[in-house]
Amino acid sequence: MSTSKRDPLRSSEGADKAHTDFYDTMSYGDYLALDQLLSSQKPLSDHHDEMLFVVMHQTAELWMKLIIHEIRAAMDRLRHDDLQPVFKMLARVSRIQAQLIQQWDVLSTLTPAEYLGFRDELGHASGFQSHQYRMIEFLLGNKNAQMVEPHRHQPETAKQLEDALNEPSLYDEAIRLLARRGHSVDETCLSRDWKAPYTPNDSVRDAWLSIYRAPETHWEEYELAEKLVDLEDWFQQWRFRHLKTVERIIGFKTGTGGTAGVSYLRHAIDFYFFPELWQVRTIL
Repeated sequence: MSTSKRDPLRSSEGADKAHTDFYDTMSYGDYLALDQLLSSQKPLSDHHDEMLFVVMHQTAELWMKLIIHEIRAAMDRLRHDDLQPVFKMLARVSRIQAQLIQQWDVLSTLTPAEYLGFRDELGHASGFQSHQYRMIEFLLGNKNAQMVEPHRHQPETAKQLEDALNEPSLYDEAIRLLARRGHSVDETCLSRDWKAPYTPNDSVRDAWLSIYRAPETHWEEYELAEKLVDLEDWFQQWRFRHLKTVERIIGFKTGTGGTAGVSYLRHAIDFYFFPELWQVRTIL
C-alpha cells in the first residue's frame, strides 16, 4: 500500500469546486480594480529602488484615505451623540497608524546612495504636498490656510481642503459634545472661527479634568478622551519615525518640496491636536 503524502496544493479539499470561469462574472481582480491599481507604479528612472519609494508612498495614501473615511464618520456620530461607533472608528484609525509607522521600517532599508540614484527625478514633488495628509491634519484640528496653496492647481482638491478648514474639527466636535452633556465650556469654544488654529482653553481643560476624576460617572466621555489620546500618541509616533527615516536617508538636506527637511519635521512633533487632554495628566 502506498504511503506517499498527497500534494496539498493538488488535493486541497474543495479546491476542485472553486469557481474558475470569470468571463461573465466579477473576479477578485475586477472587484479590487487590480489592473488599474497595479499599473499605477511608474518609476521615472531605471533605478531598482525607486519602485520601493513609489509603492511605499502609494500604500500610505491608501491608508490615509481610510483614515479620512473613519474620522469623518466618527465626527458625524459625535454630532449625533452616538459614541459607541466613534470608539470603534477611532480605534481603527489608531491601528491604521500602526501600519503607517511600520512602513517607515521598510523605507529605511533605502540607503542615502540608493535614494540619490533617483532623487533628482522627483523634482519638487514631496510628501509635503499630500492633500490627504493635509486633510487629516485639518480634520484633527491643525488648521493653516496657507497649507491649501500647494493644491490650487487642482480646484476640486483645494475646495475640499477649504471646506475642512472652515468646519469644526474632530476635537471641536468632541468639545461641543462635552457642552451638550452638561460640562461647563466657554461659549467661545463652541462657536468660534473654525479655520483659526485652536487655542487651549481652561474651561475645556477643567471639563476633561472632572471627567478623569470621576470616570465611573462620565464613562463615555472618559473613553472618548482615551481614544483621542491614543490617536494623537500614534500620530506623534508616525511623525517621529518619519523624521528619523528622513534623517537616516538624507541627513539635514532641504526636502524636495522646499521645506527645511528634518528641522521642519522636528517642529511638527511639538504640535498637539488635543492639548488639554495632555495638560490634565500633569494636574491629576
